[in-house]
Amino acid sequence: MSDEPEIIRDKAAMRSWSRSKRYSHGETLTLALVPTMGFLHQGHLSLIQEAKKHAQLVVVSIYVNPGQFSPSEDLSTYPSDFQGDLRKLVEIGGVDAVFCPPNLYETTPSGLDLGRDFEGKAVSCVDGRGGHESWVRVERLEKGLCGKSRPIFFRGVATIVAKLFNIVEPDVAVFGKKDYQQWRIIRRMVHDLDFPINIIGSEIMRDPDGLAMSSGNVHLSAEEREKALSISRSLSKAKHNVQNGQHSCRELKKLVIQEITEAGGRLDYAEVVDQESLEPVDVIKCPVVFCVASWFGKVRLIDNIEINL
Repeated sequence: MSDEPEIIRDKAAMRSWSRSKRYSHGETLTLALVPTMGFLHQGHLSLIQEAKKHAQLVVVSIYVNPGQFSPSEDLSTYPSDFQGDLRKLVEIGGVDAVFCPPNLYETTPSGLDLGRDFEGKAVSCVDGRGGHESWVRVERLEKGLCGKSRPIFFRGVATIVAKLFNIVEPDVAVFGKKDYQQWRIIRRMVHDLDFPINIIGSEIMRDPDGLAMSSGNVHLSAEEREKALSISRSLSKAKHNVQNGQHSCRELKKLVIQEITEAGGRLDYAEVVDQESLEPVDVIKCPVVFCVASWFGKVRLIDNIEINL
């Protein structure tokens, strides 16, 4: 067992820790941040392993961000197991600090915490009860894919990540490519706002049956999980077809949509987009990513596969 990471809950203490650890003993150490919302699984742990390749210090943040939940989404049902998360971090080793603040948004003039109602229950940041007014938007990249059905989601993601960057002050940050649109949005935000941070995209981690790892998978029944395998299975077939000369996105999308819907999935979207711009393409002539979001039961699953010609 490795040494336990330092637990930090206060913003000022986190910033002070980063500065003191990085500039000590006459040398400058590099620091990597792995932002998470907790309930860690092997996919998260793979991000930490990647972070250790790029920096000498590693900070993992655990914070369920109310800014990315709409009023219709139940923030209180997001799975949580903080003690279990700490055990996993100790086992994997190499994590120097865990930043787990109670709230990263300022209180309103009335004293109400953004993200909490008057009874102390978790609520959305956009239902009129919060006092936070400053948001970060990556306007073009946030519009398509998940942005169509979750119009405030990426505003909340970009804002909280910018806040984490300002607090932790990392040199490197690692994000999983399962959330492909999120990864591209953060990369663009860092470029546009001149954050001196290297954004690393880590490959999707999958269970042995092919299902992309996600904290939400715990809510799938055994039957729903089996049906959800249609997502990764159909994406793999689509990539195989491209490699064998089928470059029409219409036909590729038809294949994926049919397999997922026949398995009982309720499709949100199935899109083939340019890897950089995330703009839809009709015929594959450049590196693309095939992105899918679909509901199985009450669980919304996302997945993707990169296709490089």
